[in-house]
Parts: sequence; C-alpha cells; structure tokens
Amino acid sequence: MGHQKMKAVIPAAGLGTRFLPATKAMPKEMLPVVDKPAIQYVVEEAAAAGIDDILVIIGRNKNMISNHFDSVPELEVKLTEKGDMARLERVMKSSDLADIHYLRQGEPKGLGHAVLRAKAHVGDSSFAVLLGDDLIDERDELLTTMIEINERTGATVVALMEVDPSSIHLYGAAAVEQTDETDIVRVTGLVEKPSPEDAPSNLAIIGRYILPAAVFPILERTEPGKGGEIQLTDALQELAADSEGPGVIGVVFRGRRYDTGDRVDYIKAIVQLATDRDDLGAELRPWLKEFSERL
Repeated sequence: MGHQKMKAVIPAAGLGTRFLPATKAMPKEMLPVVDKPAIQYVVEEAAAAGIDDILVIIGRNKNMISNHFDSVPELEVKLTEKGDMARLERVMKSSDLADIHYLRQGEPKGLGHAVLRAKAHVGDSSFAVLLGDDLIDERDELLTTMIEINERTGATVVALMEVDPSSIHLYGAAAVEQTDETDIVRVTGLVEKPSPEDAPSNLAIIGRYILPAAVFPILERTEPGKGGEIQLTDALQELAADSEGPGVIGVVFRGRRYDTGDRVDYIKAIVQLATDRDDLGAELRPWLKEFSERL
C-alpha cells in the first residue's frame, strides 16, 4: 500500500565537523557508505515506504546533494556506449527515486529549526522526518510501521532503540508506558541528552519521526535549548504532555541500524554493510578474519 500523500523531510544542513577535513568542501551526507552516499540510503528508505515527495533542508556548500540526485546525461550516454548497463542502472536509480526538493536552512539553529523550515512545503498533513546520520537496514521494517501507527491513531510517532545506559547522554531519552502491543510504547516525557543518572530510561530517540503539522506552531515559540539550538525534543515533550491530543507513541526498533555520524561507527557501518553484500562479502569476510587475528 502506498502513502503518496505523506511527505518526508531530510535535514542535511549540519557542518559535519567530526569529519573534517573531509567535510570542508563535501557535505557529510555525501560521504560514501560502500558505494553510495549516506543520504541515498535515507532517500531509498523513504521511497520504499511509498513516499515520493521529499524535501531536503540544506546549508551552504551543499550543492553536491542536489547534483547527486540529478540526471547526468553525458555519463549515461558514455555508460550506454560502453555497454555497462549495470553501472548505468545504478547511476539512473538515484535520479528516479522520488521528487526531491531543496530548501536552505539559513542559520544553523538546530534540528527543530530545520524542521520548522519545512512548514510551507509540508502544509497541514503529517510528515516523516529522517535524519541522515541514522541508516536503517532495508531488510528491517521501521518507517512503514511508524506510518501505519500515525494513520491509525493520529499520534506523533518516534523511533526508539535500547542503548547502553552509559551512552544515553548522546541521545534524547524517553520516559514510556507499556501498551498492549509488543515494542509499541506511549511516550510520557523526553529529555535531551541527559546524564545517565538523570535519564528516564535507556530508550534513545533515533532519527525517524512521524510528526503532525501541529508541531510547527510549537517550534515557532520554542526557545533555544541545549547548545543554543531549537531542539525538536522540546516540541515533542509538549506534544507528549498534551492530555487532549493523540500524544506521542514510540516504536522500539530492534533491527539493524548504522550510525554514520561518528567516525568509528561510520567505519563499522561500511564494514557491516559490505560484508553482507553478495558482490563483496565473499572476498571481504575471510580477509577481515585474517586481519583480526593479526591484531
């Protein structure tokens, strides 16, 4: 079943300082994960869930993103002349995934501000937000489940994942109540990057959201929080506390997630995805085993 009416927003205006100097001129979203830029995995995930209208929030020096999703006729002609149809198909796929729009964030005022910039494009309907740092394995279902819950309940839906309590300070943490459905919880509160002793749980918000249009007026009046940025978590907290609204529901994800926002985890993501591929894994796995034995 398609979900053509729902749009997606991908915030991609971050500076990528953890990957300098690689990101001095290249957007962090364009860093390759095996042989595709990270942002293509995210666009593919949205398209696979039936979303064909995607708004990418970009910053300065982000033209590489729009160039990647444009067609390149001269390259397509060259590959056709060479008879390299396999590469031609991969090149053309990125241009045919969805109807992709771009909007500059302007000042980097945080995730909440980036989402707010999407207001005019999104309109009055619920919409998906997918962060490019979190790659969800295409073999594991998440976004379609979140869309179904939103359509059924009208609630805001966030993706949650159990993390080591010592790492919860890196995430927004959720206080939750159990429901009758396995791995579906009601979110009663949210704290942005709490210390381990102050965290309400070890359930961390990961980068997938289904938000109502009602989030926009909340973000418009949300004051800057941690880091001097407008935090999306603060707006979600208000939605969760609204006793007259549909509230916030969390989907606890237990599948494969690859964090490309950290240098070590980025390398792990490449290795994990490459070893699972039919065209690379058979050669890579024995080498990795041999290499690990030398350490």
